[in-house]
Amino acid sequence: MIIPRTIRRMQDRRHHKEGPWAELFEPYKGDEVISLDCETTSLDVSKAEILSIGAVRIKGKKVMTSDRLELHLKPPASLSEESIKVHKLRVQDLSNGLELEDAFEQLLQFIGNRPILGYYVNYDIRVIDKFLRPMLGFGLPNKAIELSHVYHSIIKWKHVGGEVDLRFDTIASRLDIPIIQRHTALGDAITVALMYIRLKHGLTPNNTH
Repeated sequence: MIIPRTIRRMQDRRHHKEGPWAELFEPYKGDEVISLDCETTSLDVSKAEILSIGAVRIKGKKVMTSDRLELHLKPPASLSEESIKVHKLRVQDLSNGLELEDAFEQLLQFIGNRPILGYYVNYDIRVIDKFLRPMLGFGLPNKAIELSHVYHSIIKWKHVGGEVDLRFDTIASRLDIPIIQRHTALGDAITVALMYIRLKHGLTPNNTH
């Protein structure tokens, strides 16, 4: 039986509220968001292994590019030529990569209990949880913010009866945001952060066709 994420978070909070990661389960009351991206070997969660993780802090109306996280992991056996073409990460590039346990410790310390922003963020969370839960007994408890949903909710009134193009490159183009190092974890995390700031605090995009 698949347990909904909200129920799982309640169970995790109950079991870990006194543990070493108790702070993660406290309600967040600040104005910061963490933009997160993972590069993986597959888009199938059940097969995916993590190659790299990128994250950057957003505070109010600013993307704090000086406060960022970029982690490369040890190369998995499933690293294929196709993955290398997309992510430009070869075995030798990952030879000094971190073990998952070390990467997750750094990631959890960086994120804290802040909301997590991403493009198809539920995929990233599900992949992380697939490895995190067996290690620590819980999945990421953070609130998730999906960039494409934020974009759609803001511009849908311009598309009455029409489709809204939610592709990454299209959203960036409509918002006039430069794409930074596409298909790298940190580059995508920063680009998503810039798009989010534009949507939340900038002008509503006019060119939506």
